[in-house]
Amino acid sequence: MKLDVIKLDGAKAGDIELDADLFGLEPRADILHRVVRWQRNNAQAGTHKVKTRSEVSYSTKKIYRQKGTGGARHGARSAPIFRGGGVYKGPVVRSHGHELTKKFRKLGLRHALSAKAKAGELVIIDEAAAEGKTAVLAKLVKNLGWKRALVIDGAAVNEGFAKAARNIEGLDILPSMGANVYDILKRDTLVITKAGVEALEARLK
Repeated sequence: MKLDVIKLDGAKAGDIELDADLFGLEPRADILHRVVRWQRNNAQAGTHKVKTRSEVSYSTKKIYRQKGTGGARHGARSAPIFRGGGVYKGPVVRSHGHELTKKFRKLGLRHALSAKAKAGELVIIDEAAAEGKTAVLAKLVKNLGWKRALVIDGAAVNEGFAKAARNIEGLDILPSMGANVYDILKRDTLVITKAGVEALEARLK
């Protein structure tokens, strides 16, 4: 599939032939869902923790005698039934991550790229280069109509562009190795440089 290539000022800079195996698939929601879930689960800190019965600060002395009180039988005040007692089967520190094969992760990235191409939210630019001036880049981005955009560059990100984009709300830039399904799908516009296209094609073959 062919797509026009533009410059940051909106001028046309030729066209590019995109690999149909990366940008021409029929997007599958089930594949995208599994990969996004894997990403978000791995990103969870898993540091939630409550105190169990053995960890709360209470005496272990029997609170009253076993029989003759007319009440239920209890041992320690640390029982979950009492206020301030330990929590039964509460959250513990753990990892929420799970395994997902490299082959499936690559497939998910292909479907994410294809989803953006099919929705008409894919833009190919000649290069992502700037002199580090935020105001200049912000004006170019506004003229192009990018509100929530992710820019994917080649193996390395242009330092001036990254510096200029740092304070522009809704604009992020990643090297090709940092491209991932979650970041691609949550943006309104996916912008890829020609170097980024080549790097992605090499990475996902």
